[in-house]
Amino acid sequence: MDLEKFFDTVSQSKLIEVLSRTIKDGRLISLIHKYFNAGVMAKGIFERTEIGMPQGGPLSPLLSNVMLNELDRELERRGHRFVRYADDCMIFCKSRKSAERTLENILPYIEGKLFLKVNRKKTEVAHIRKVKYLGYSFYRHKGKWRFRVHPKSVTKMKNKIRELTDRNNGMSNAKREEKYQQFVRGWVNYYKLADIKALLKATDEWARRRIRAVYWKQWKKIKTRYKMLKALGCEHWRAKELACSRKGYWRMAKVLNQIFTNKIIAKLGYTSMLDYYSIVYEN
Repeated sequence: MDLEKFFDTVSQSKLIEVLSRTIKDGRLISLIHKYFNAGVMAKGIFERTEIGMPQGGPLSPLLSNVMLNELDRELERRGHRFVRYADDCMIFCKSRKSAERTLENILPYIEGKLFLKVNRKKTEVAHIRKVKYLGYSFYRHKGKWRFRVHPKSVTKMKNKIRELTDRNNGMSNAKREEKYQQFVRGWVNYYKLADIKALLKATDEWARRRIRAVYWKQWKKIKTRYKMLKALGCEHWRAKELACSRKGYWRMAKVLNQIFTNKIIAKLGYTSMLDYYSIVYEN
């Protein structure tokens, strides 16, 4: 279940009511109310915020959990097993009929009592194998449920690597190496709970081939290519043969596999996803 535009549509009066049950200091409640009504600057123009709360503000994540804690309590009261992260929630049921009944019964509470809107397009009754949650999907192995990266998340990851290793993006090598390293570390740390060794191994091989293609294009002239190949330890006749080759960038990237080695690519600053995962997983 997903709540539609949660930060933009949350009821300020309902949130103040929830806060007032616990916080008895009227000055603090007044301060939070002023925070809601402070307004925002959009493209240099001031806009009032009569509904919702500033997304990205330091107080907003805390207040969103205060509000949605009401949903947690209601689900607990009804005896449901569930998990919630911010405004994304999964409720677990034993059968499809039970799940459909639960969805039908919980919607009036969310929309009628909490004044929040449920995103019908992203809310569904489905088997756990078909669910995408926070980029993860689930599968059963030897009687236990395990994590894997959802196919849509894999596609998104590969598109980002394509963008970073695009031969025509005009990015300097230093900037590309820095951004690639940042992306790899962030992505692996986020998905480290999943079974991703095979995925990372295949992705590394594909990404390194793209990186070789980038450098091969940069060594435009035959003279430059010969010089760089010799610097990589290639024999004279082999370097001359490759430098004069008319094969395309992608094909040459595969030919360079044994010369422009994985170790050299790693030294340049392109962190191997599998190697970084091994470090993260052990720690």
